[in-house]
Amino acid sequence: MKQNAQMMAEMSASSSVVADGTVREQNGKRCICYDGYWIRHYDVPINEDAARRELIDQLTKRVFHHTEPGINTPGYKLKDAREAYERQTEPHRRRVNAAMLAGALLNRGSDIFNILFELRQRGIEVHYDNELLRECESCFLEAFDLGKQVLHYSGEEGLDELWGEPLKAFYMPIRDFYESRYIKIAQSMACIDQIARKLVGTFDGLVDFPGIRHRIAAYAAAAKLESETMKTDPAIFNVWPEFVATGDELFHFEPAIDDDGQLAAHVQRGLELIREGKKIIEWVAFARVPMPKTARNFLDRCDVYAADMRGPAHV
Repeated sequence: MKQNAQMMAEMSASSSVVADGTVREQNGKRCICYDGYWIRHYDVPINEDAARRELIDQLTKRVFHHTEPGINTPGYKLKDAREAYERQTEPHRRRVNAAMLAGALLNRGSDIFNILFELRQRGIEVHYDNELLRECESCFLEAFDLGKQVLHYSGEEGLDELWGEPLKAFYMPIRDFYESRYIKIAQSMACIDQIARKLVGTFDGLVDFPGIRHRIAAYAAAAKLESETMKTDPAIFNVWPEFVATGDELFHFEPAIDDDGQLAAHVQRGLELIREGKKIIEWVAFARVPMPKTARNFLDRCDVYAADMRGPAHV
């Protein structure tokens, strides 16, 4: 019990009350605190125009990296995408057409913003009432609205928050955008901890799953580090191998087997549940936004399994 309590404390956010936005050295790195989580801190770029352009470009690519395939429609096909969406009446197909139109709008907005940036670099002032700037804004707004119908590549749920990030990068001062990302990372870390705690509570102590607690805790810790680390940060060369290795160790965990070398049905079922939890932690760490619907459904399945394991057949 003492070991379990210590492990749960390590996976959870710090219980001490620290004001959001506090910056200090923590575990050998400069961190900022949000919602009790210490998150790797990055300096706000000095050149706001260049930073905004890079953010919008990266965030646009990130949307397509985490969403269902086939929707990365080029901006120059916006007219075709819109006409196909407006013609479609069958609900299921119309949702997919909406996703393709959202992709075209996002790419069109990003394309326009790149052109406006190049103009400013050449000393050509672009005022807020400029037609291109208004179209860029309109594209991001409509993409965000339609993006609510787009699914994560797993098919589990939508990640409409990702569609709103290019819009936020368009509107917000870069410092405020960084703050919003720290908040989302803290929420993602809380989601990772929630799943990890449920896995530990479900499987720790079961004789068929010896040592599983350590593997779950190690992967959850590595996933939180991955979620806070920019790919351009040299720290990624330590963070990424740890994330991959601990994930593989959890996914390929070998439970106890029967004397005849076969897995009991309840063990096989539990193993599938562990692997599902590993994948959800991975999705959240990659996207850096929580997946509440997916997490909630998974937690319910864990509760059903735990209840079954307390039944007469396993007492």
